[in-house]
Amino acid sequence: MFWHAIVATLRSRRFWVWQLGGAIIYLIPVLTRLISGSVVLPVLGLFETPWIGHWVPGNLVEKILVNAFFPGAAGAIAGEIFLRNLKGPPQNTKEKHLWRLAGALLWVTVWTLFQWWGNLQNIIGSYGGNLFEYPFVYPLNFVLASLSIFTPDIVEYVGTKLRAVFLDS
Repeated sequence: MFWHAIVATLRSRRFWVWQLGGAIIYLIPVLTRLISGSVVLPVLGLFETPWIGHWVPGNLVEKILVNAFFPGAAGAIAGEIFLRNLKGPPQNTKEKHLWRLAGALLWVTVWTLFQWWGNLQNIIGSYGGNLFEYPFVYPLNFVLASLSIFTPDIVEYVGTKLRAVFLDS
């Protein structure tokens, strides 16, 4: 049953849309920094915040926007799909969001371990800093992942409204 749920999850189009879409959203700022050689992003640089200790980075707005999709929402969707395949449909929205929370926390844990490993390698980017995140920021990633369980609902709501505007006109 467990392996069937994994296989069914990996066959899900929705799973791959969120994984690949989230990874692309995550990569945009990374590639922009590498290509431009600057830590400050062209548009989001206007919203730079001061660092709060070592825990909250100066690119907080970017971090919230990016982490809402990857690894947070990507993991949330993975958790929801996997547990739906394992247990059947959720009994209510609370259960669905708990499934999403489990997936989001698992994904952010795996991603944080990758970030930590990369940080230890001390790979210097074209902008002069470590290519990987500063370890003191990792707890913020878990907070953002737990909030990102609502990102799929928001995306669905906005998509519904946009379809209504463009299809009804």
